[in-house]
Amino acid sequence: MIDNPLSAERIARDGPRWADKTIAQGAWEKAATQPDDVAIYMEGAPALTYGAVAEEARRLATGLRDLGLVAGDVISFQLPNWRESVVLDIAASALGLIVNPVIPIYRDRELRFILRDARTRLIFIPEQVRSLEFPAMLAALRPDLPDLQHVVTVRAERDHAGMLRYEDLVKRDPIDLATLPTVDPNSIKAVLYTSGTTGTPKAVLHSHNTLTRVIQNSLDYWQMDARDVMLMPSPVTHITGYGSGMVLPFVTPVKSALMPRWDADAAVAFIQQVGATASVGATPFLVELVAAAKRHGTGLPTMRLFACGGAAVPPQVVLDAWNTLDNCRAFRVYGSTECPIISAGFVGDGQQRLAAETDGMIYAYEVKILDEQGRELPVGQDGEIAARGPGMMLGYKDQEQNAAAHDADGFFLTGDIGQRTADNAILITDRIKDIIIRGGENISAKEVEDVLHDHAAIRECAVVAMPHARLGEGVCAFIIPASDDGAPDLAAVVAFADQAGLARQKIPQHIELVADLPRTASGKVRKDVLRQRIREQLAQAGTE
Repeated sequence: MIDNPLSAERIARDGPRWADKTIAQGAWEKAATQPDDVAIYMEGAPALTYGAVAEEARRLATGLRDLGLVAGDVISFQLPNWRESVVLDIAASALGLIVNPVIPIYRDRELRFILRDARTRLIFIPEQVRSLEFPAMLAALRPDLPDLQHVVTVRAERDHAGMLRYEDLVKRDPIDLATLPTVDPNSIKAVLYTSGTTGTPKAVLHSHNTLTRVIQNSLDYWQMDARDVMLMPSPVTHITGYGSGMVLPFVTPVKSALMPRWDADAAVAFIQQVGATASVGATPFLVELVAAAKRHGTGLPTMRLFACGGAAVPPQVVLDAWNTLDNCRAFRVYGSTECPIISAGFVGDGQQRLAAETDGMIYAYEVKILDEQGRELPVGQDGEIAARGPGMMLGYKDQEQNAAAHDADGFFLTGDIGQRTADNAILITDRIKDIIIRGGENISAKEVEDVLHDHAAIRECAVVAMPHARLGEGVCAFIIPASDDGAPDLAAVVAFADQAGLARQKIPQHIELVADLPRTASGKVRKDVLRQRIREQLAQAGTE
């Protein structure tokens, strides 16, 4: 069980803007009033109706209760954008369980930490995604996870020793709604792990109310209603896919459309099939969707909104979308797992330049720009961005991390450097945090460094972001060899990191062997100098 850090002060400040409804309550209501209506379109599979998804969720709730799970227990899932992810989220909500979405590409190293820290009691896993075999990985990890009582496979083609099948758990009578516990919408709904600068992932806590508020903020600003369909290619184990892909259809009139795996040409066909009108995603999704639309000779006329963020968004990407797609307003947004969608973009007539050149208009959050002493700066001056609002997280699970991440007034210190413009927009100019943002996913440089420092041939290393044509940023390691003989090459570094169980998107794509690293007078590595060095090298080589 995870403690809820929600304070009376926070309830008094933000409570009036909360819906006070759980996703399960929304699911039951829609199943009763519109059972045959589509809730979520599934690419390559039948759509989910409100009635069908509620029925399966009630059956799964019975199965989970039979396993002894009670309100406050944590259940994890490491699944693609499948129907079962939606079902288990509703069942968990109904029972007062805390869900822990885990990105499917995470491997032994990340998964061990997350499941131990969350004290997960049950995890849902696929049998295999690409080359990763999940049952074998979980079997190897279980001795290190004393709280993990149940592993449940989903869509497995065979039985696995000591593991249950999802398909068996839903072969139960639907749970009697009258027997369900009363779930406080202010209670913890989800714990999501995000990379930290220390190398240790941070556990972000969200309630039913904070997640719903984030979604409602976007719908209010973007003027979305029952005619809209949200295309969601982002993983449902990421805050974007989780909220706008799975929660959205049960707490608002908007449907969603899930893609199990991103493919731009398939996305064009799926948008045309379901009449998708909006999407939220990282830069590569927008770039590749626009290119695919050009290849197929379509302006995707149903699309009217594309919120782009999570990584650097070049102005030309936004402008290209405005010019290529018939009716779609593409725009930059800014936020994080802790404070989702602080800025909601520019979507109005005549706002094309603002949409392309800023990170979006501030909406439904209070934002301060702070200097190094924590004093608020005026419009146009760079400082650390701090924000608070009813959609922000309850806090971190670790109270020391929580205290360090907020100022005295409860504003979250984002670690990003930027300014407020005269148009009440945010403009990001730099980062304080030692984080690499690769395709919208945060990677801790410290975590990668900790792995590489175990290599016998590496005396010291510094990991930084480098430009990546498709994903915005990639991983570059500057390495001081332990000796003049036997310095590691890229293949050796990749093999070592892979053997250590580091998720593949965190493994360096480029290394630089150096005699020393640039440092401050106190000995701290100048990461800014290294980032600039690799940018210039790649630009000169024509590979940026």
